[in-house]
Amino acid sequence: MTDAVGQVRDGAHVFPVRVYYEDTDAGGVVYHANYLKFAERARTDLLRFLGVEQSRLAADDAVVFAVRRCIVDFFKPARLDDDLEVRSRITGLRGASLETEQSVCRGPEELVRLSVQVACVKQTGAGGPVRIPAAIRASLKTHFCEN
Repeated sequence: MTDAVGQVRDGAHVFPVRVYYEDTDAGGVVYHANYLKFAERARTDLLRFLGVEQSRLAADDAVVFAVRRCIVDFFKPARLDDDLEVRSRITGLRGASLETEQSVCRGPEELVRLSVQVACVKQTGAGGPVRIPAAIRASLKTHFCEN
């Protein structure tokens, strides 16, 4: 897809992020919750790289992806005007969910690591789990899964 941001490097989707004033606290350090936003944007563009627009997925297939679990480890702070990368790897792919490991890095330094489980759920009704559409599963396996 032509409007996807980022690239694939060493089996990971690499998404650029610049730290703006709005991302920081009074001390110029990235506010902890904003790392979740950076990671969400990176996962969205990973799907766009595969040709999947989440709005189309919801409209055409009535399914959406929802975060089920997220574990975040903070190692070092990012600061105003830093150029960062969010590196996303698929570490598990199941019927109705996938697991990612995402690192927010400044150059070679890993600042934050997120382990995220994302579930594919029905958009309507009770929103229960549903299998990840076959085309998305195949594309994820082709581009991001080692097995």
